[in-house]
Amino acid sequence: MARRAVEETSAGGLVVDEHGRAALIARTNRRGQLLWSLPKGHLEEGESLEDAAVREVSEETGITGRVVAPLGVIDFYFTAEDRRIHKTVHHYLLRAESGELSAEDVEVEDVDWVPLEELTARLAYADERRLMAQVPELLADAG
Repeated sequence: MARRAVEETSAGGLVVDEHGRAALIARTNRRGQLLWSLPKGHLEEGESLEDAAVREVSEETGITGRVVAPLGVIDFYFTAEDRRIHKTVHHYLLRAESGELSAEDVEVEDVDWVPLEELTARLAYADERRLMAQVPELLADAG
């Protein structure tokens, strides 16, 4: 039996504070490994990609940010139950404006402020690591 194909769109991003650190989240995968990644999640009805990124970053890290630039789009396929899912995630660079770092979201195991120069080493996914190359230039352009 063929799996039903489903398209999903999410948004999220990299929120950076005034100390040159970014808030990352960690989730435990099916094998029990703690994997660090960028906060992200599904769009809500009528929500723009940027608004969803701000909301998801806030929900998953406790930090409210302001979008300063697009970071890039990652898409991938995975299977869940009887479906083959094509997920497209729109990432943004955000400047932290308020809030306290918190892992209160039920989907998040841990959160941490990570120095920008350590992001590539900490991030579990190659696609997210690739997005990090442009962060210094985007931050410089954003002022």
